Amino acid sequence: TAFNSVTHICRDVNYGWLLRYLHANGASMFFICLYLHVGRGLYYGSYTYSETWNIGILLLFAVMATAFMGYVLPWGQMSFWGATVITNLLSAIPYIGTDLVQWIWGGFSVDKATLTRFFAFHFLLPFIVTALVM
Repeated sequence: TAFNSVTHICRDVNYGWLLRYLHANGASMFFICLYLHVGRGLYYGSYTYSETWNIGILLLFAVMATAFMGYVLPWGQMSFWGATVITNLLSAIPYIGTDLVQWIWGGFSVDKATLTRFFAFHFLLPFIVTALVM
């Protein structure tokens, strides 16, 4: 399982614990930089350049989605219920919400198919964000 895989990396792989904590804390540091950047943009009124601002907000949401999917990947209880609650929020979207949630889940509940999709998106979204930035 995914949880056992993370446990194996942290306990048995040389410096695996360091790699995991650098990855997790590096994401937190990245978000601190992002929030400072958004705050600076708000302070200096950069939101008046609406096209640039909207693209930046779109990128922020893509990065947040990447981080959320990474949060789910260890597949512990907090990850499972976090995925269940957050993805269920999308069911409030009129007309397409229920179908969207079932597509994200890969079925009718959060399961291994969901984990596979989240892993793929967690891997691919940073490349998409990088391409959009350039």
